[in-house]
Amino acid sequence: MHVSKRERRVSSATYVEGILRGDRSVLARAITLTESSRATDRQIADEILEGCLSASGNSIRVGVTGIPGAGKSSLIEALGKHLITERGEKIAVLAIDPSSQLSGGSILGDKTRMTFLAASEMAFIRPSPSRGAHGGVAQNTRDAILLCEAAGFRNILVETVGVGQAEAAVGGMVDFLMLVTLAGAGDELQGIKRGLMELADVVVVNKADGDNIKSAETARTEAASALHLLPASPSGWTSRAMCCSAHSGRAVADLWSCILEHDAITKASGWFYRTRQDQARRSMHDSIEIGLMQMFRSNPAVQQSMLELEQRVLAGSINASSAVRELLALFASK
Repeated sequence: MHVSKRERRVSSATYVEGILRGDRSVLARAITLTESSRATDRQIADEILEGCLSASGNSIRVGVTGIPGAGKSSLIEALGKHLITERGEKIAVLAIDPSSQLSGGSILGDKTRMTFLAASEMAFIRPSPSRGAHGGVAQNTRDAILLCEAAGFRNILVETVGVGQAEAAVGGMVDFLMLVTLAGAGDELQGIKRGLMELADVVVVNKADGDNIKSAETARTEAASALHLLPASPSGWTSRAMCCSAHSGRAVADLWSCILEHDAITKASGWFYRTRQDQARRSMHDSIEIGLMQMFRSNPAVQQSMLELEQRVLAGSINASSAVRELLALFASK
């Protein structure tokens, strides 16, 4: 159905009004619009984002990563409970799910593991299918962060799938990156941890309770030693390792204090604001690449020649680089 320009303006203004007053249902519908591939939805979404821009930016953005089983969702639940009950602050959780290769749907269902937050009016949980974008981080997560900020959520946690390039991608859209690990988690976790050490602002050894306290402390010491070998960050922050228990609540408040300390230090050094600007620039460039790819794939001349050139590449009658140059020439000429 055709939507007039005037109707779109009224619609977007209504969305903006609802978001600014903190209406979670309106916020959820607006995020759905940003995730849509329909041109009419995207136009309304852009108008909503523009209307919310001046009310965004005033938050602490925290990325939470680690392999499945490390207890990321449970730790987020514990942090959210601390923020709501002890500090009286709202929290938004953007949980980036791996998507089904057949349906593209979300399969984790984080709300079932965050029962306190799911029932709280001071929390907003948004599971989002990654659809393979940016190594598991949904391409519209930045838009969702902006809208949550405009809705009054000053604490925004982005949980990654913890595999592939998700960690690096989410590190490019948050202020603070938390690596959640376990004691004795095996070689797979150790390999991921080595690659993440330079990105992590804190390494949290979770499930440090009961009989696991001693081994958790050993793992914390090892992580702290590894962090000590890394070059100093120009932000003024020194990455650290700590033990925590989402189950018992041990050191949950200390973990949030660590995040607040990082916020204060990086703002005092100016690093916080420079990083936010760099992230905005990268977001623009990412959007350009995505938009160009969509235009390329929808170009009639490209569509007409794509299958034939693919078959020629498979048959070995033309190399891939020559096929790409031919397709780009077709795209540029139209």
